[in-house]
Amino acid sequence: MDSFSILMLAGFALACFIVATTAAVFRPGAWYESLRKPWWRPPNWLFPPAWSALYVMIAVSGWMVWRERGFAGAALPLGVYGLQLFLNGLWSPIFFGMKRLDLAFYELIGLWLSILACILLFMPISSTAGWLLVPYLGWVSFAGYLNYTVWQMNRDALTASA
Repeated sequence: MDSFSILMLAGFALACFIVATTAAVFRPGAWYESLRKPWWRPPNWLFPPAWSALYVMIAVSGWMVWRERGFAGAALPLGVYGLQLFLNGLWSPIFFGMKRLDLAFYELIGLWLSILACILLFMPISSTAGWLLVPYLGWVSFAGYLNYTVWQMNRDALTASA
């Protein structure tokens, strides 16, 4: 692997790191702890390592597609990749910052669709790159169900406080 390829991998990793900073800025706090949550919700400590592993896979996936086709040859797949990163970064500000569980759920639907589109667009270029995004889609599916459940469990309290 040449130095430019390593630099590009670092660039994809940096993009994921920048997206991850929204979750570092907009964190669960007393408000989130006061919400009713389902018994099957994972503990808070599990989210950072899970997302760290996913961000590594997301970065490597995008880099693999770039390596195969370049930006010009994979403009649509990498454009959708950028869209899913953007939508990924929006969720924490909406959920924890705005405290809008409803909007966060709808935003997650868009994220889920963009990840699925990314997988479908990546597969013909690099099946490994596509498969690297499948755990991400699974985690976002679970997160969507959790977001929806917490929203429904707290609907009356959130409406009353608005």
